Amino acid sequence: MIEVKNLTKKYGKNVAVHDLSFSVEAGQVYGLLGPNGAGKSTTMNIMTGCLAATQGQVIINGYDIFEEPVKAKKCIGYLPEIPPLYPDMTPYEYLVFAGEAKGLRGRALKEEIEKVGGVTGINDVMKRLIRNLSKGYKQRVGIAQALMGNPDIIILDEPTVGLDPVQIIEIRELIKSLGEKHTVILSSHILSEVSAVCDEILIIAGGRLVACDTTENLSRLLDTESTVVLQAKGNADKIISVIKNIEGASDVRVTGAATDGTFTLEVSSSKDKDIREQIFYAMKEAECPLITMSKKQSSLEDIFLKIVSDDIPEDLKKKLSLTKNSIFKESYEEAGNEKDGGNEKDENDVKGENNE
Repeated sequence: MIEVKNLTKKYGKNVAVHDLSFSVEAGQVYGLLGPNGAGKSTTMNIMTGCLAATQGQVIINGYDIFEEPVKAKKCIGYLPEIPPLYPDMTPYEYLVFAGEAKGLRGRALKEEIEKVGGVTGINDVMKRLIRNLSKGYKQRVGIAQALMGNPDIIILDEPTVGLDPVQIIEIRELIKSLGEKHTVILSSHILSEVSAVCDEILIIAGGRLVACDTTENLSRLLDTESTVVLQAKGNADKIISVIKNIEGASDVRVTGAATDGTFTLEVSSSKDKDIREQIFYAMKEAECPLITMSKKQSSLEDIFLKIVSDDIPEDLKKKLSLTKNSIFKESYEEAGNEKDGGNEKDENDVKGENNE
């Protein structure tokens, strides 16, 4: 669907995107994350043909965006961070303009406007001036523009920036529905939104791809221990004592207390050990009612903060090398090959010495 190969963009001596490579599969919703200045918008602008690259390739459905731009761009619908709207037009006039630019005419154009208007929920405001629309409706008009021509790939740069909570939820649901028929790539600083909407996460830092995987896989990969969150009634000291006596429980922390005598606790154990069953039976025997119990997983925010730090620990780099297209993959593969080659050489030397 999309292949980005060794993409680099330089502005003088400043490198905005550095040797970036990744692939995007059909029928998935991808979240592009990174701190400010990481190269997200630059990458999106290059992928959509709005910006030239210093070097590298972007292949869209088999078409090189630089060598066959017209064919490649027909496969893409793009909403930049600032929607390219004309305030003195109505949404209908604007979509006619966008549709004609994409080669639609006559009945096909009218039907496409009706379809995207229905999908994005803007049919009721088609005759109003865009300048008089709310921020949420302007974003919807921008997304409708991206959908004109039914492209396979929808790329959205910060689609919910500046929206109120209700509008964010509406746009989030719209993006989910788009993911059923299109491949969607979106960038956002709202990590809960990305976690709720996206199938896979691409994390960029310093213009390089640091990690690419699902939130669940990244959490499993980066978590160093297993944590169980539970609520129980009884004496706090007794509950803590009971849990500490469970084999495998390495730490117990009280994180909350309610007026009805219910305590919230977090219990840590080794990553590969699930002690929930032992907790259940221990609390039952101690006659401390267990109200709720669940396994805690790192949030996308936790993962993001670990990965984009300036000084990533060596053990974390090694874990990240296991994700797709990570910048750390090649270095650790080379290290492994050198080690294997060195071992092979040592064995051959030993054989030679034995023969002598």
